[in-house]
Amino acid sequence: MRTLKSDTLLIASCIIMLLSCQSKVTKEKLGKNIASVLGQQSGVFAVAFKDLTTGEEILIDERESFHAASTMKTPVLIEVCKQVVAGKFSLTDSIVLKNEFKSIVDSSVFTLDPQDDSEQELYNHLGEKRSISSLAYDMIIASSNLATNLIIELVDAKNVTQTMRDLGARDIQVLRGVEDAKAFDRGLINTTTAYDLMVIFEKIANGEAVNPEASQIMIGILSDQKFNEIIPAKLPKDVKVAHKTGNIAGVNHDSGIVFLPDGRKYIVVLLSKEAKDEKAAIAAMASVSEMIYSYMMQP
Repeated sequence: MRTLKSDTLLIASCIIMLLSCQSKVTKEKLGKNIASVLGQQSGVFAVAFKDLTTGEEILIDERESFHAASTMKTPVLIEVCKQVVAGKFSLTDSIVLKNEFKSIVDSSVFTLDPQDDSEQELYNHLGEKRSISSLAYDMIIASSNLATNLIIELVDAKNVTQTMRDLGARDIQVLRGVEDAKAFDRGLINTTTAYDLMVIFEKIANGEAVNPEASQIMIGILSDQKFNEIIPAKLPKDVKVAHKTGNIAGVNHDSGIVFLPDGRKYIVVLLSKEAKDEKAAIAAMASVSEMIYSYMMQP
């Protein structure tokens, strides 16, 4: 026999289920919310999100071309691992630290200004040797421009771009290292799209960037990222994010893999350019990352 208590519990259960259904955010609603948040900012934004369990995607201006800034260092890392597996060199091999590089325009020599580099310690050790693994690590986690140029000189930018094509990233263009002023003046810049970064991070997440072992090495390096103002900024501290940022004047990017406590993974890429208020743009993209996380974590 049903009692008043059982009826009350049944009604309460139905109400909870109804409220849960009403509050559940759909993919379409999330996309609109993201567009609304970014639409309130000055500048141009692109978003690429992919749930690696379901294949569900949200893409906003995903083919828009952006100055790659330091996001191009992820493709360079992939190429390093590819050449290691091919036997061209070992991660334990060493490179002599130098601050002289050749412009892709006319091979004239240029140097990097330590004050323009986010990692300056290496400049105190010019003439000394550093392992390829340590330089690749500094290139990613501290976004060292000096390490980047040394690594690109080793693997060749043309090889990086070709590897991106082989992985299915049709628009990423890695032409050169950092601070090649003559190339910059001629419009020869490294470019990317949100879609292409999503493609290569999916390859890394699935163990398909070079091979599973190399992909795990890359995830380990990317997980130590020091710059965490966008994707991880508003996520719980125990959520693992393997990512690479990029920024120059008016340009702020972040791209990577988010690992959820239950084992699921998703890719998120947030790109911006022409932002008049960079702090506001960064905060807005951090909010978008939080919205995507909340979407993934809802019952």
